[in-house]
Amino acid sequence: MDEQEFTEWAVGRQRLLLRSAYLLTGDAHRAEDLVQEALTKVAMRWARLADGNPTAYALTIITRDNISWWRRRREVPGEATDAVARREEPEIAMVVHRALQRLTVAQRRVVVLRHFDDLTERETAEILGVSIGTVKSQNAAALARLRDGAPELLDLIGRTP
Repeated sequence: MDEQEFTEWAVGRQRLLLRSAYLLTGDAHRAEDLVQEALTKVAMRWARLADGNPTAYALTIITRDNISWWRRRREVPGEATDAVARREEPEIAMVVHRALQRLTVAQRRVVVLRHFDDLTERETAEILGVSIGTVKSQNAAALARLRDGAPELLDLIGRTP
């Protein structure tokens, strides 16, 4: 394994992965744990992943590990933590968090991957292990829900109400 190459990749992607994990979970500590676990799994497979898309693999791990976590506890990600207030732009972070909480878990995953991580429908489908049609329908349902209940978020992701 080329340790330096992995380290450079990890340092360059850690913020993106942490943001995605936080948006999925609403919990800064769990997000950090998910990212740490994903980075460990990527490191163990770096020789195979280095020439591919290790970021997509890490996002897949984060998404699936989060699903497994709340399935084991039979709970859906909940309320905002104090970490929201410590972000660089607390008003925006609070708007985003409140808006995402209005979505189902499936809708939230699609919105985070499509609009915050800027992945294609195909990439999102591969990461989530669903069809492109499911991504499209979940995205449409989420945007409709946000249009009605959180138009301020649509402005942030570049959609018009």
